[in-house]
Amino acid sequence: HHVRPTELLGLTATPERADGLPVLQWFDGRIAAELRLWDAIDQQYLTPFAYFGIHDGVDLSDVPWKRGRGYDVDALTNVYTASDRWAEQVVVEFANHVDDVHRVRALGFCVSVAHARFMADVFTRAGIPAVAVWGETAAQERNAALRDLADGSVNVVFSVDLFNEGVDVPSVDVLLMLRPTDSPTLFLQQLGRGLRKDPSKRVCTVLDFVGQHRVEFRFDRRLGALLGGDRQAVARQVEQGFPYLPAGCHMELDPMARDVVLRGIRAAIPERWTQKVDELRSMVDSGVEPTLAGFLEYTGLDVADIYKGNRSWTDLCEAAGLPVAPVGPAEVAMRRVSGRLLHVDDEVRLAGYRDLMLLEGAPTVNDLDERDRRGVRMLVAQLVDKVPREVLAADATLQDGLDLIWEHPQVRAEIAELMGVLSSQDDHVHPRLPARADVPLLVHARYTRLEILSAFDHGDGSRVASWQSGVMWLPDEQVDLFAVTLDKTGDGFSPTTRYRDYAISPGLLHWESQAGTRADSPTGLRYQEHAERRSDVVVFARLHPQDRAFWCLGPVIYERHEGERPMAITWRLQFPLPGDLFAQFAAAVA
Repeated sequence: HHVRPTELLGLTATPERADGLPVLQWFDGRIAAELRLWDAIDQQYLTPFAYFGIHDGVDLSDVPWKRGRGYDVDALTNVYTASDRWAEQVVVEFANHVDDVHRVRALGFCVSVAHARFMADVFTRAGIPAVAVWGETAAQERNAALRDLADGSVNVVFSVDLFNEGVDVPSVDVLLMLRPTDSPTLFLQQLGRGLRKDPSKRVCTVLDFVGQHRVEFRFDRRLGALLGGDRQAVARQVEQGFPYLPAGCHMELDPMARDVVLRGIRAAIPERWTQKVDELRSMVDSGVEPTLAGFLEYTGLDVADIYKGNRSWTDLCEAAGLPVAPVGPAEVAMRRVSGRLLHVDDEVRLAGYRDLMLLEGAPTVNDLDERDRRGVRMLVAQLVDKVPREVLAADATLQDGLDLIWEHPQVRAEIAELMGVLSSQDDHVHPRLPARADVPLLVHARYTRLEILSAFDHGDGSRVASWQSGVMWLPDEQVDLFAVTLDKTGDGFSPTTRYRDYAISPGLLHWESQAGTRADSPTGLRYQEHAERRSDVVVFARLHPQDRAFWCLGPVIYERHEGERPMAITWRLQFPLPGDLFAQFAAAVA
């Protein structure tokens, strides 16, 4: 098995051999297993962390900033070293958050050589032995500093872009984030220096000093690398006190730091439509090619920001005066649907949909094998769902739907571009559903109800019938499909429909049947005897009712049940939940 590369562990995005050839070529280009940060902590491969965001009162809003590079290093150094006040505050917070300053082993990540030397001097004068090292420091001196840190004769090593990765001091138990960076890669690399397992520590304490930043500074990128999700999701976690963390971990922002972070998340990027249009014009005027990926990088926007308010990337290009392809007969409806593809997160659809949209002509349905036909229908059903009946009849064939899509060249171009952008967000390994070669669904990927029903061949036309209930039995496929919403605290659920569905553990799911289901009824017996009857139960779960897409949790096996009307059933997942999903699912019903 090849382990999914993670920046936390100091591996590159594309693992390479010593001779420069990609390692993945020896594994058919596939990553067969993953080990995520949350899983590694849950499985005790890494040490839990306690993160404290501390407001330090420093105003960085006037420090020069360059797009793509961040703060000017010299100006930033001047701010932090102008007096001892800020460094002395770091000393105080350091002493307040550790049991004994003379028993810890800490790494401090600094802005510059001058900053690192300054911090080491202040700490040493405060009675805490500290040294500073940087890239030009002799190797013998750097190694001696790490040995002294490991044996406790030095308590803090301050560094500059030196120990972001590759440090082998497992006993490091405190990290001082003294460099304001919004780089998610750098943040994870620095965090990883303190998560190595060691018998001498139970937790790694992380002190992150939060100042008043320029509007360009992206708190969401920094925290999103750790928490996952887009900017809005990160903001919700900050507001809610970080509910989705592995066991043993803790994250806390002091009140002022919390306010600074939330304001920064909300103000860092252009929010209004007119601002986005102006940014696109500015990008074109500066000579940058107007691609979706390029625009996101240029502005710092999330891809979801482009599709707010039923807008699209094409709409933005039009508003900025850029040329687009001729419109089709259902252009408005189909452009709006493009934003409903943001959940696509598995390599099969991302590559398949992109390649499909780049074909010059519509494929012939009769030439497709069964798995491909269902996969194509998953996309077509999404795109034509809101197309007026006078343009595409209710009983239109799958070929009719494909032909209509090919009358919209700009929509196809946008979808192809969107799939390329989303491919960088693919964050799980996705096994195939076992024993169902024709079903183009992958475990731990996300799907809408339309895609799920299309994949299981419910109907045969371009349009797919609606599915509103939580359970659907498909006799032709011999499968029960469960669509589970875990958080039922909203107004959309009455007291009689707030079934208790939750993850007991990464491998067990508690699920309640519909209220009228008796244990000896045909449905109740089908659940209990599905293995003997050779039928499947496949579970799809989402956190909130407003989430359009469900995580495919894969097939489950009946373990036991209690009571009836409803039946409280414990199912065993054939594919255990990854640590990040388990943390979310468990917290959603806590």
